[in-house]
Amino acid sequence: MEWVDVDAVLFDLDGVLTPTAEVHMRAWKELFTSVLESLPDDSGADRSPYTDQDYFRHVDGRPRYEGVEAFLRSRGIDLPHGTPDDPPEAQTVCGLGNRKNVVFNELLDAEGIEAYPGSVRVLDDLAGRGTEVAVVTSSRNGPHVLRTSGLADRFEVVVDGGVAAEKGLRGKPEPDTYAYAAELLGVPVERCAVVEDAESGVRAGAAGGFGLVVGVDRGVGADVLREAGADVVVTDLAELLDGQTG
Repeated sequence: MEWVDVDAVLFDLDGVLTPTAEVHMRAWKELFTSVLESLPDDSGADRSPYTDQDYFRHVDGRPRYEGVEAFLRSRGIDLPHGTPDDPPEAQTVCGLGNRKNVVFNELLDAEGIEAYPGSVRVLDDLAGRGTEVAVVTSSRNGPHVLRTSGLADRFEVVVDGGVAAEKGLRGKPEPDTYAYAAELLGVPVERCAVVEDAESGVRAGAAGGFGLVVGVDRGVGADVLREAGADVVVTDLAELLDGQTG
């Protein structure tokens, strides 16, 4: 299937439409650096510094608490899971996830966010062709990011982490959230394109039988995205309009 043939495009948000992935990365780094520094020397855990590769391997694209669990597991750190109501100070998986969310929103409110110009060009082109669009994000901050970036009025369908929890949908790399967005739009998955910058999100698109999976390489690596199932990989969505896809 070619880009121009799809009836609907399902976009991830952070790193695809907006550079909020960078804000998320900073918030995660602040959180996990503090966690590692608080561990005693005799904890037996891997206390080596948190890096961007930790983000891409364990956190990128996953629901927040799953990302916390994956990173802690990689370092041999065992904490109780807790509940989503845990305060940010709690030493639980959910508490750490909630603490990261506080940091993220503080950064977003202080600095704001603007959509990628190339992504806006694509949204304008799709609107002109009457193609349906939706946002599918693991983050519960999706509506906040869309409002802050000025994109909220472009999307009637937004499937975020809160919707996924309410509907009992499995997170990426499972295809459930993307399939649910296609269902809300009334478009068969084989007529939809999925646009993702995370390996887990690309795997979700490939697993769900979607007509086209576009990988956006914002740092994870083009080869990684292709191996995960991307049909096309770009570094900027405007390449889809300019015929520079690869």
